[in-house]
Amino acid sequence: MSLVRRFQTVRSLLKTAGSRESSSLPFRNGNEFSLIQIGDDFRFGCWRSYHSSLCHVPEAHGKSAYSRLYEGHSVNTHLLRSTMIAEFLPFMNEKRSATTQVKAPPQLQKTGAVRVSMVSPGFVYEPYALREKISIWRRCFTRSGWRRTKEDFIRELRSAYAIAKLRKTGYSKNTFYIEALELYKQINIQMANGEKKTIRKNVTERMYSALKNEIKQREAMWDGVYWEMVEPVVKIRTLQARLIGIDRTDLKKAFIQLTLEFLTKQKFEAYDAKGNVAAGDKNKEVLVRDIWVFEKSLFHTGAYWRLCGRIKL
Repeated sequence: MSLVRRFQTVRSLLKTAGSRESSSLPFRNGNEFSLIQIGDDFRFGCWRSYHSSLCHVPEAHGKSAYSRLYEGHSVNTHLLRSTMIAEFLPFMNEKRSATTQVKAPPQLQKTGAVRVSMVSPGFVYEPYALREKISIWRRCFTRSGWRRTKEDFIRELRSAYAIAKLRKTGYSKNTFYIEALELYKQINIQMANGEKKTIRKNVTERMYSALKNEIKQREAMWDGVYWEMVEPVVKIRTLQARLIGIDRTDLKKAFIQLTLEFLTKQKFEAYDAKGNVAAGDKNKEVLVRDIWVFEKSLFHTGAYWRLCGRIKL
């Protein structure tokens, strides 16, 4: 009997210790963040079916976050938990999780509340790449051809789904091309003139950092640059469209990324500190091919198209 009583006593003590430990795990302080990240890469995107699907956070180039604001019951503080979720394609199954805690910023400690709003995913989802051309015989009668056909079908279906979602917001291809071309000219002119402040509203934060570094490198080489685009443009076409969902419970909260190809004739000339021509010739037209990725939020009021990436093939 004494042995049974000791066993029951130890069991009750273990239960009490476990409940105390579990109750103290989430936060020890009302001013700490608990961040849970799933997925070892940055991609958003998962297909539940070929007919109705929204990619909520794919697997290889990005993270999507949706936030909830919690209010403490015992203390007059707010706890912010930001959960990042990554769902992979059916044939990709590698996952990794990590948990980190960091101190809240002073603003949160003073006000006790925070509004979280994702302005941009901060990456280009599934950057466009040239696909190797394969023969009809290989596509129809080999396993590699069948696999390639399946991949191409999924890629095209993703673009079609993204465009269908975008059209519900009043999207027009011709109107968008006019806006994208104007944005293309503005950014190139601002780059040539070194206008770091004015270029910021036309690009995402990550793209702004890259362009700012390019301007610094160019200013170290040349004192001035002349740039001009000869109109009309030779060709503009859409290469692909991608939809990035950030909330599994609300399919309307998403970003759209359109990859465009610009084929234009341009004039370029660079000058040194003495005003002499260091490179280029503004009297010659050069055929230039650029691939730019434009991004827009589908759920922010007053959202507009911005440059989020450039692709070099």
